[in-house]
Amino acid sequence: MKKIAISVGDLNGIGLEIALRAHEEVKNLCQPIYCVNETMLQWGAALLGLNVPMDFTTEECGEVFEITPSTVSAKAGEASFDSFTTAVALAKTTNADAIVTLPINKEAWNLAGIVYKGHTDALEDMLGCKAIMMLGCKELFTLLFTHHIPLKDVSEHIKTKILHRFLINAYEALRVGHIGVLGLNPHAGDGGVIGDEETKITKAINRANEEMNREVFFGPLVPDFAFTDKSRAQCRHFICMYHDQGLIPLKALYFEESVNITLGLPITRTSPDHGTAFDIAYKGKEPSAKSYINAVKEAVRLSDRTPVLDF
Repeated sequence: MKKIAISVGDLNGIGLEIALRAHEEVKNLCQPIYCVNETMLQWGAALLGLNVPMDFTTEECGEVFEITPSTVSAKAGEASFDSFTTAVALAKTTNADAIVTLPINKEAWNLAGIVYKGHTDALEDMLGCKAIMMLGCKELFTLLFTHHIPLKDVSEHIKTKILHRFLINAYEALRVGHIGVLGLNPHAGDGGVIGDEETKITKAINRANEEMNREVFFGPLVPDFAFTDKSRAQCRHFICMYHDQGLIPLKALYFEESVNITLGLPITRTSPDHGTAFDIAYKGKEPSAKSYINAVKEAVRLSDRTPVLDF
């Protein structure tokens, strides 16, 4: 059975509750190793009114601090980062076959002086490679060309050479026959009337297809039509130019089912596709573990490098 290192995320959010409540199901899928300070685990469970299972295996990390439910704090940010780096270290040393990351709070990381905006850019730096953020479920996957940058900066990041290499890397990670590529502007630019970024996108698509000697990529697709049933009948993988272009339709259609998968890494990493949910943390409103369970299943599958995405 695969060993999966699980970082518990921000302890002021819902991550610990999900890990505790889902443990009985998760342990039938893998050997989970929870990266958490043992004292914090016991305190968090007590606040939730839950018992820590006897077979809840932990990897000690982080310092003791006061849990303040639903609150952004530097201490919680530091603890979540320690949990994350501990999980990565386990995977790098082959003491874990993959990692699953429960939600962090980016503001808390910033308050703690952590230079990374999130898991993806941290993994790129730690592992020395370029990662691809893919989110979705078996009905729809979105790959983000840019992710955690201001919307006003997206246009300047769209360069033919960089996008071309991104397309090739995406294909090598996925090995699927058809991948849609969205335009940036309304109506995919309307032939240059509403912007010229689509010219660069078209060149990148053509170069990628020529390099592979096959028509894998198609577009630029009109963004407001790309996710309709008719469009998704052609393919289920779409490369999006910016974060919300891919995440809004995905979460509107498949919020509880979807997971976050980081492609292009020497280790396997998945995550549930939701945040810390401070609005319900420690308030007796049991959070859904469906996305987390799917993330664990996908981590187990990817650690075997099975070629078909499924849950």
